[in-house]
Amino acid sequence: MCRFQASPYAKVEIFMRPDKIVRRKQMAVGGKTRNMFEGLVKEGSFKWLLGKKSYFDEELEEMEHSPSAGRNFIRELSPVANLVVRRCSKILKTSSIDLQESFNQEASDSIKHPSRYARHLLEYCCFKALFLTTQMTGHLFDKTFRRLTFDMMLAWEVPAADSQPLTSKVDEEVSVGLEAFCRIAPSIPIIADVIISENLFEALSSSTDGRLQFPIYDKYLSGLERAIRKMKSSSESSLLAAVRFSREEKILEVDGTVTTQPVLEHVGISTWPGRLILTDHALHFEALRVVSYDKPKRYDLSEDLKQVVKPELTGPWGTRLFDKAVFYSSSSLSEPVILEFPELKGHARRDYWLAIIQEILYVHKFISKYGIKGVARDEVLWKAVLGILRLQAIQDISSPIPVQNDALLMFNLCDQLPGGDLVLETLANMANRRESDRENDFKDGGGMRSISALDMVSNLGFVFGTSSNNSNESRIAVGEISVGEMTELEIAIKESKNNHKKVISAQATVDGVKVDGIDTNLAVMKELLFPINELWKSLQALAYWDDLRKSSGFCLFFSYIIYRNWLGYAASLMLMLFAVFMIITRWFSQGRSVPEVKVIAPPPMNTMEQLLAVQNAVSQAEQFIQDGNVILLKLRGLLLSIFPQATEKLAFCLLSAALILAFMPYKYIVLLLFLEIFTRYSPLRKTSTERLTRRLKEWWFSVPAAPVTIERDKEEKKKK
Repeated sequence: MCRFQASPYAKVEIFMRPDKIVRRKQMAVGGKTRNMFEGLVKEGSFKWLLGKKSYFDEELEEMEHSPSAGRNFIRELSPVANLVVRRCSKILKTSSIDLQESFNQEASDSIKHPSRYARHLLEYCCFKALFLTTQMTGHLFDKTFRRLTFDMMLAWEVPAADSQPLTSKVDEEVSVGLEAFCRIAPSIPIIADVIISENLFEALSSSTDGRLQFPIYDKYLSGLERAIRKMKSSSESSLLAAVRFSREEKILEVDGTVTTQPVLEHVGISTWPGRLILTDHALHFEALRVVSYDKPKRYDLSEDLKQVVKPELTGPWGTRLFDKAVFYSSSSLSEPVILEFPELKGHARRDYWLAIIQEILYVHKFISKYGIKGVARDEVLWKAVLGILRLQAIQDISSPIPVQNDALLMFNLCDQLPGGDLVLETLANMANRRESDRENDFKDGGGMRSISALDMVSNLGFVFGTSSNNSNESRIAVGEISVGEMTELEIAIKESKNNHKKVISAQATVDGVKVDGIDTNLAVMKELLFPINELWKSLQALAYWDDLRKSSGFCLFFSYIIYRNWLGYAASLMLMLFAVFMIITRWFSQGRSVPEVKVIAPPPMNTMEQLLAVQNAVSQAEQFIQDGNVILLKLRGLLLSIFPQATEKLAFCLLSAALILAFMPYKYIVLLLFLEIFTRYSPLRKTSTERLTRRLKEWWFSVPAAPVTIERDKEEKKKK
């Protein structure tokens, strides 16, 4: 049994009895098909008896009494899929059987494989109908179009006649799953994009247990409708008229027009409230005067000006207290600009603006990096614009989970995903390839491929860029979804998201092992470094000749390895032993739990002890920095010959070392260094080593440090 929601108020049930399916398959196609279909309806194989009478009932009655009923029923498809295909055939002004014949002629043998035939046929019919429907202006605002796209997702989940019925329901509302949404929704670029479709579905279905219901889907499309109208009205208004007409910019977002929610611009020590406008090429800030706005300042996002956009802290008198601002700098500005978005609670307003500013910046960097030009450039830029419109639509949907702005903007997401650069590279290759083959793309459009973003927005009433118009020669007709196969972009995204899941899983383990307290973290580190400490102690014992036999054997063994030039082989052997150890460990630890590191926690410290420990750590750090500065100043004095006697000795040592490196073979140099380091505490050399060490210390302490002068900044500079 398959249940689905025909409308928000009417429930529909479809019953497919197995015996009827078998009998239907045995019937001949043609005149008997209509009789078979009427029999199924009369005998109750289709029951539409719950709730109010829906348009599905009317469709069934129409199919039953239609003279062409036999040509509108495909035996390989499920009832839901047949109804959707029939609606597609009405849009295309043909019959379902003719669509099937067209698919059989155009599709390859792999796409027509019996195991996937029904789903691929359904996709083909849907893409052809959507390609034609989206040519009509205002199609997104049509309720029938919205319901059709949702029913396409329903049919995609149960496409074949022998498909298992839908059993996942939320609050008795029929819903669609992730795979169906990610297959159908991106074929309509205004609704979703291949790269962000999974994240968009999660945002829409977060309140319905991971299944998308039609009321929420319809609300999302209504939000898209409002966002498009807002963009049109803003771009047609008098805002930045001179700039828009000279650069053909589209206004995407405006903030600061309400006096209770201003946008503050900080430049140096000056602060001005005003209005912030984001276009598809730049940021514009208009400072608020008494009764009007000042001349807008333009911060270009489309040129390569080494721009930096990041979150920033602000506060009164230069303090860094509130995380509610965006930092912007570029090579064209003498000093950075900070744009503050004040709000009483949280920083959601700032996060939204930060994400959309970065999206425009990233898309222009992408265009510049891969040299995308012409119509392909307009296509890519529209993808970023549509992403911002989708984000605005999501803002209207209340959700228990906060909206992650970055996850819904494709260029932001690719900047964060592992392998996101490979996704963008694939997108660039496809864009440039379609730019060169766009004539063929237009001829093939509407069949085996979905519609492109640029072709769709031109039908929404937008004119964008110098390359966009309504002529066939300057349009990219096909998008990134292809019937029955995964495109290069989909494959790259899938691989990137699989890697992202691994990163999230690994990060969860990292978050789980973090502990609080300096003393506790030191105890954990000491336990983790225990094997290395033990190895270091063993090497020290050998170097200090605590055991004459072991040290002598170690010295002779490594001296022989160095003399025979076997150091590379020795290093390779060590790496191989480590690899074999890890493989053996993995083999014997399969199915076992990971052994935990057991750490004895230090005794808890009270507040005063913690303060003293922090003070002691700061003092030690200060002493360490002072010692480092002294070493650097002494070396400065030696290199600049400020103290000639010490410099002469150092120069003689360096010259001797240079001659040795120039004329002595490499293996003898390594052998001498090893013997010098390892035998310095042997019984034969211990006394002379101590004497030499003492003389070196005395010489080092006799070297004075280079002078340093500390100058304080003036009061005005300090304030600035």
